Amino acid sequence: MTNLSIAERLGENFLAQALHRDYRHLPEAVEVAGLMTWDDLDRILTQHRLEPPRLRLARDGQTLPLSDYATPVATRRHTVWHRLQPAGLHPLLADGASLALDGADQLHRPLARLAEDLERTFRTDVRANVYASWTSTEGFGVHWDSHDVLIVQLDGTKRWRLFGQTRPAPLHRDTELPPEPPTEPLADLVLRPGDLLYVPRGWWHSVSADQGGPSLHATFGFEPHTPVNLLDWLAEQLISREEFRTDLPLLDTTEAQTATLRGLRKLLLAELDDPELLARYATAMDGRSVGRLAPSLPYVGGVPADPGLRVRLTTARAVLTTTGDTVMLAAAGSEYEFAPAAEPVLRPLVDGQVLTLADLAAAAGLDVADVAALVGELVDGQAAAVGNLL
Repeated sequence: MTNLSIAERLGENFLAQALHRDYRHLPEAVEVAGLMTWDDLDRILTQHRLEPPRLRLARDGQTLPLSDYATPVATRRHTVWHRLQPAGLHPLLADGASLALDGADQLHRPLARLAEDLERTFRTDVRANVYASWTSTEGFGVHWDSHDVLIVQLDGTKRWRLFGQTRPAPLHRDTELPPEPPTEPLADLVLRPGDLLYVPRGWWHSVSADQGGPSLHATFGFEPHTPVNLLDWLAEQLISREEFRTDLPLLDTTEAQTATLRGLRKLLLAELDDPELLARYATAMDGRSVGRLAPSLPYVGGVPADPGLRVRLTTARAVLTTTGDTVMLAAAGSEYEFAPAAEPVLRPLVDGQVLTLADLAAAAGLDVADVAALVGELVDGQAAAVGNLL
């Protein structure tokens, strides 16, 4: 990737003018070399057992039967998995099917690094799917997503037709479906390698290979944060109040019920009047984000004091705060308390750097053994990964 982050490529007005509001198309915004290639995709399909819906084929908005391109294989342990059959797969793709691979960031480290960069910037979980098409047939038809997406065109060209929203901010679990979109698109775009396209949640769109040649793109989906999510989190915090733990007076008089509701309303409004409420929510969600799985094998008995061992956090949304004589780290759903001397070790990790134990020790003026012990606490809590080949 280039020296500029994706957020910088999107521009300083993106947050105020486009995020959650309008699409943005940025031609030649990123360098895609090393991000994802056809060889990488072939390698993933070869080396992993990818059951649907993780891997799926679709044409004209319909998911194709797995039996058309895969064969069930029974193992000696009495399980069944499906082996891809190129003899069935290739003709379907040539005849207009699109291939979709969900969670590709969990299978390919370059995609994970870009997703983590986006998570660090936009403070939400980001997942990457990969899509491949060979014809002008629309694999998934005209549809909408329940999350914002950022598309990176990797190879070939893709035609995107955008139709806008027909229901403001639709959810995956909603009270009703959005009305059908208009027949004419608001925008008709062709993406080329290195192009970025941002599409807000709920925008109807259709996608196809523009010139009938192989086309590959990655879609990064942003987990939404809605007032419903805020109220769910706030309800957890209110459990500490006796008024919200007590039984509701369902069988009492109307006067007693009214008094109860009046008291709850007062307490709830006091929380909603807090100008720091959204900041508290965002910080809590950052600390809960578990990131991507990264075991630290073979170091199951503690992290050795090997100066060359490289360390990184498994989450891009860790929160580091210093209060008095304590440094607190919230990461991957756990909280850690350290002495102030740990701050120079933790700060570069929270910022997304991958460093050796020797580098961290030098930055903090500590012994490598002390840094290894600190990192060992994070590994035990599943917030860090160590290894020579990260």
